[in-house]
Amino acid sequence: MKKSNIKNTTTNKNVTTTKENKLNLQLAFGPINYIMMVAGIVILAIGYILLSGGGSDDPNTFNPAMFDARRLTVAPILIVLGFAVEIFAIMYKGKKKE
Repeated sequence: MKKSNIKNTTTNKNVTTTKENKLNLQLAFGPINYIMMVAGIVILAIGYILLSGGGSDDPNTFNPAMFDARRLTVAPILIVLGFAVEIFAIMYKGKKKE
């Protein structure tokens, strides 16, 4: 029986396999997308860290630090900016190589 040189190839949207069990996995996003996603997560984490705190140990005393500019303006702006970066990172389509 004669061996043929034709490879048995199955092509899926994200995965290509050949008869030799080589797996070529294509990721959903490009490397720049993943870098932007990590940057968005870091911005979100900083925003939530700045938002925390300001409470009082004694419930009978009022702590005015709860209404600090850091908690009322800076932290929410960072959180919204972090979500905007995440949405942009998901929607961004890199330049195509010609």
